[in-house]
Amino acid sequence: MTYTVQEGHRFATVPIQTGAPLLSWKLPFGHATETIQAGEYVCNQVTIDAFSHRNVDFEFPNQPNFSEKITPYRFDEAHFQPATATKPHVDTRHFQGYKRRDNRGVGTRNTIVIMGVTSRSASYAKQLEERLNNRLAGYPNVDGVTALAHSEGSGREPLHNREFLLRALAALFIHPNVGAVLTVDYGVDPITNGRLKEYMDRNQYPYQQLPHRFLTLTGHFSVDLQEGENTVLNWLPEVNATFRTPQSLEHLNIALQCGGSDAFSGITGNPLAAAVAREVIRYGGSANLGEADELVGAESYMISNISDIETANKFLAYIEDFKSLLA
Repeated sequence: MTYTVQEGHRFATVPIQTGAPLLSWKLPFGHATETIQAGEYVCNQVTIDAFSHRNVDFEFPNQPNFSEKITPYRFDEAHFQPATATKPHVDTRHFQGYKRRDNRGVGTRNTIVIMGVTSRSASYAKQLEERLNNRLAGYPNVDGVTALAHSEGSGREPLHNREFLLRALAALFIHPNVGAVLTVDYGVDPITNGRLKEYMDRNQYPYQQLPHRFLTLTGHFSVDLQEGENTVLNWLPEVNATFRTPQSLEHLNIALQCGGSDAFSGITGNPLAAAVAREVIRYGGSANLGEADELVGAESYMISNISDIETANKFLAYIEDFKSLLA
């Protein structure tokens, strides 16, 4: 039977025997449940179920030919080969950045942040951002007002991710792209301004070194918006007094994260992102893979790019911890 292979879907480029792994970018993503001929549509039960619920005008397979189950990775320390380190550049390159105090690093932006500490204060943060971003004329060194709104921390029940949330908020508070912070709560949720401040004090986050305020909302929305607006407007001259200066690329730290990519990202965006990351690293900077779940199943590739067994075991332990967390 000949089928129309949908855009972004896969087909076999060589014959695949029953039980053999299916490879994408040389890594397994499933095993053939029957012999698959070259050119044949590669589909699992999920694909077939998705088609069956749509009113499509083409023929599609009614039986899967592979299962997405893959064999768990086994690390063979005896045959580990250290990866060759990327050779650093001998010269130094610079960018125009904002040098921060207390080892907060170097920012690529100078923003004022409206931080909703829980989902309950998210709408306030977004509305205040909207009110303020047209008030920045005359402050060329302020790159914007940004709402940090998220979906966590509200309600009455204890949080299973309390420490993760506090750590994320604290790190965003002192991020080098941040010139001032207004944190906003209602004072009644599992995460509050007080608990965030206590966490930062206990872990010695240098939040005192930038303009900030912990604002608890009264419930009178228009009054609270005016209070927040006045606070931020008063900060503008101080935040604007920070200037861009030439800074070494060694201060750049690139975060790499899946952006809802499609089946073609491996030949479009990913190579460019990797090339930029490699050059930043060669100039002394760093790059971070931001999603642990994207690395499950890619352990062999990651291990082939690691320089020593200690780091390899640390990476694999992190992956196992992540799996346990999800379970």
